[in-house]
Amino acid sequence: MEQNSYKAEPLGNGVEVFVSNEHTFGTDAVILSHFAKVKNTKKAIDLGTGCGIIPLILCRENPPKQAFGVDISEKAIEQLNLSIKHNKLEDTLTAICSDLNDLKGKVEFGSFDVVTCNPPYKADGAGIKSESGADILARHETACSLEDVIRVASKLLQTSGRFFICQRPERLGDIICLCRQYKIEPKRLRTVHKKVGCEPWLILIEGRKCANANMRIDPPLFVYDENGEYTGDMLKIYSVYKESAVNGR
Repeated sequence: MEQNSYKAEPLGNGVEVFVSNEHTFGTDAVILSHFAKVKNTKKAIDLGTGCGIIPLILCRENPPKQAFGVDISEKAIEQLNLSIKHNKLEDTLTAICSDLNDLKGKVEFGSFDVVTCNPPYKADGAGIKSESGADILARHETACSLEDVIRVASKLLQTSGRFFICQRPERLGDIICLCRQYKIEPKRLRTVHKKVGCEPWLILIEGRKCANANMRIDPPLFVYDENGEYTGDMLKIYSVYKESAVNGR
């Protein structure tokens, strides 16, 4: 695709991501990126990366020495490669077009200290599928299952490496069971609510490879206050991004 098929979205600190109608990002990806901030990261990989929003935000400040974005869609990887070149991140961020179940030989297993994933939320066959092929891949477990994501994350992680994932609250039991099955111990949980008084619409989980059982529950994150404005916590998450958008950078 030509560059003019995309729109550049500022992420702050001079970093921009190219988005399209097929591959864009939402609030959940931005929240997960903030949740997954780890200082002194050597190697990070994002599974099902889409437009690459999560690795690009991770590279915005305290970038890993090496970062990878994996997606099965050739168009998504073309789009991410454009963002990589635009931001001069060729020495840091690598885009890989692959089924996540076929990563052997493409990246080094057991070498990553951070794995992230904003996976499809709906199990295959659950709910009405969108007409767009890209939407189906992003929202439904057609190309990969939750178990695939967690199994592959375990293979990629070194001992004590961290796994960060967001999901709908109803999948919490599945995540805990699958993480323990594949030797990733859930260590931190945070619920995300539209506003005070609402049930959570998103959960954030951090797991560690081969760690002891001991989960911490963070205070809930509320997106909007009683006036429909972003809460202080959300302003902190969006601060650099919002300032860049307002200032046109």
